[in-house]
Amino acid sequence: MQKSGTKPLPSLSVRIDLDTEGRIGPGKIQLLEKIDEFGSISAAGRAMDMSYKRAWDLVDEINRICRQAAVERQTGGKNGGGAVLTPFGTSLVARYRKIERDAASAVRKELAALRSDIGKPKKALAK
Repeated sequence: MQKSGTKPLPSLSVRIDLDTEGRIGPGKIQLLEKIDEFGSISAAGRAMDMSYKRAWDLVDEINRICRQAAVERQTGGKNGGGAVLTPFGTSLVARYRKIERDAASAVRKELAALRSDIGKPKKALAK
């Protein structure tokens, strides 16, 4: 946790391009995590202030670009249907988070140096 008044370091965001039109990044991974947490695509979307249609479209895109299902719908039941991550979906989230941690660790010193450089006042140009 950062102390009040301290400036946060610049952060690293990881996006993985899987093909020319398909990519996985923090938003899609967070959606998968919320689906896992809530057991529902619509509830996951609501938790992210996302429309039901947008959440469904992203799940469909993830399943399409990965060429296998990361999310499976569950039908029926007393409370209606839901959704769960497949073993592949769980693995996808875990792999992405590991790549993200490893990348952040690899660039931590450079991000700190960048933060230091950004925080320095500009030198006045000599006339």
